[in-house]
Amino acid sequence: MRCIVLIGVLVVFSNAPAIAASFMLPPPGEAVVGNVQYVSSQAEDTLSDIARRFDLGYDEIIRANPHLDRWLPGAGSKVLLPSRYILPAQPREGIVINVAEKRLYYYPPISQGQAEVHIYPVSIGRIDWETPVMLTHVIEREVDPAWFPPQSIRDEHASDGHLLPTAVPAGPDNPLGRYALRLEASEYLIHGTNKSYGIGMRVTHGCIRLYPEDIEALFKQVPVGTPVRIINQPFKAGWESGVLHLETHPTHERGSRNLTPMVRAVVEATRKQPFTPVDWQKALDIAEHRQGIPLPIMMATPDPAGKN
Repeated sequence: MRCIVLIGVLVVFSNAPAIAASFMLPPPGEAVVGNVQYVSSQAEDTLSDIARRFDLGYDEIIRANPHLDRWLPGAGSKVLLPSRYILPAQPREGIVINVAEKRLYYYPPISQGQAEVHIYPVSIGRIDWETPVMLTHVIEREVDPAWFPPQSIRDEHASDGHLLPTAVPAGPDNPLGRYALRLEASEYLIHGTNKSYGIGMRVTHGCIRLYPEDIEALFKQVPVGTPVRIINQPFKAGWESGVLHLETHPTHERGSRNLTPMVRAVVEATRKQPFTPVDWQKALDIAEHRQGIPLPIMMATPDPAGKN
């Protein structure tokens, strides 16, 4: 049985790219933010166009709408926007990047205002250039950075008949975009791009890539020293108003159907409520479809439609 998302509102199209999703942090013990939304596609739209317009990544909007043609969903098609999230099971501070869902979570210092989280879609490393899981921090902020492609990347391009220079200056041909945050593992950056269509995909050489407007907004907020946690959590479980939810994403391991991490995530979320009536069949169904949207997994869960 395919999982049906019941939480949502119809929103009106705008041709300008949306700003990042920003939410007040939920109270301790809760982890779900946002609302699933729906839009009506226009005749010329692709799902990539809609993702760009609403600050979503390519892979996540495709997974959320498996019944639609990604290149031509058609005028008036109802498109689900995956704009509801379970916060990763990590400290709510600094930057958390979950490579499994291709999203970056930024928790500004509470001293800068109220406790918030800003969520951005990102591109991550290709299969042969995987973004590593690590704990690091920002060591440098760069405006209009030059790109010095390492020899390994130059060799790769040369094998395809494309010779890269040893340095690419700032400008429209620079793949780093206008802003970059350098990590302690100095070969890795969080940066912008001059090719926005790849956001939300596995297309980089290991760096974290954002839409131009997203990296500009993030860059203005993130100081040197900000902790950065890069994690791989394809299964996330969390509470909202007494209801346990599960959110699942494809794993990076080819052909992997190991659901032990899913069970572990649910068990960890119920550790303080050990008698939670989990509907394990529903959890397995959600894990099978990997739609990337939080769904309730408790027995006899009331219909949450319209409660938000």
